[in-house]
Amino acid sequence: MKFTKKYETYMRGIRMEEELPGVGLKRLKKMLKKCRSELASHHQTASSAAATTADAPGGVRCAGHCSVCDGSFFPSLLDEMSAVVGCFNEKAKKLLELHLASGFKKYAMWFTNRCHKGHGQLIQQGKDLVTYAIINAVAMRKILKKYDKIHYSKQGQEFKAQAQSLHIEILQSPWLSELMAFYMNLRRSKKNEAGMELFRDCTLTFDNDQPTLSCNLFDSMRVDISLTCSICLDTMFDPVSLSCGHIFCYLCCCSAASVTIVDGLKSAHHKSKCPLCRQAGVFPNSVHLDELNMLLSYSCPEYWEKRMQLERVERVRLAKEHWESQCRAFLGI
Repeated sequence: MKFTKKYETYMRGIRMEEELPGVGLKRLKKMLKKCRSELASHHQTASSAAATTADAPGGVRCAGHCSVCDGSFFPSLLDEMSAVVGCFNEKAKKLLELHLASGFKKYAMWFTNRCHKGHGQLIQQGKDLVTYAIINAVAMRKILKKYDKIHYSKQGQEFKAQAQSLHIEILQSPWLSELMAFYMNLRRSKKNEAGMELFRDCTLTFDNDQPTLSCNLFDSMRVDISLTCSICLDTMFDPVSLSCGHIFCYLCCCSAASVTIVDGLKSAHHKSKCPLCRQAGVFPNSVHLDELNMLLSYSCPEYWEKRMQLERVERVRLAKEHWESQCRAFLGI
């Protein structure tokens, strides 16, 4: 089955239960088909030297700007990507808050949602959201690849980079790795052994002590998330996702942003850049990945206990240095 048909079938299925935004693959392909026919028509009237490219014999290419693509294709895809990411983030955040809540807050959230979902229902909802995120990410990448193929250009890849800078690339979302960790944490419970079949395609592996969180759906779609901090080069501890999508240890993030653990990442300067992609302003909206933190603590308990003791000593030292510097500044020393 071709991906477009598979995608349309999937989206029809989930929309029978709940209206969720998606990528209009058929409609976007029609736009590209219209663009191709206009380019072919232009090619017939233009000189062959101007209308063909050396690296694409017999092909045609938008000269600079295309009224069809610039006026309809990219704005439409941008709106759809924003809607999908916004919907996914909202639903994932709400589901995770419900799972992590405790005491009176949890009962209040159950009452607000007007339903009592068991662990099995929470697991299924988490898997559905991960599937929704990955299949839409693949849809977006395939339509941009088709755009570049038709136009013999790299504008599709440039648009993808722009989407990443706008934080509307769904695989960048911190809630994706959190959801994957979420239902792996629920899988550990003996009460949920009946639901374990749902998650055989989601795994946490350690290759040469390098942890990777993986999810494989629809036989051909795979997402791998490295859980090695690129700053300390160790397994992440107290992981934090920056708004650009890169994940680091919390203390490593504070060091990279030149802020104290007392002030936190929200106090980071707007010009502070991600250590990996060098994008500025990614620290203030960072997200603590609590589910991922729990998953790693269960998966490597000896390392976790050792790291926790070292972190506790380091945090006390940093906090002491911070307050000592504040006292000296207050006293004018």
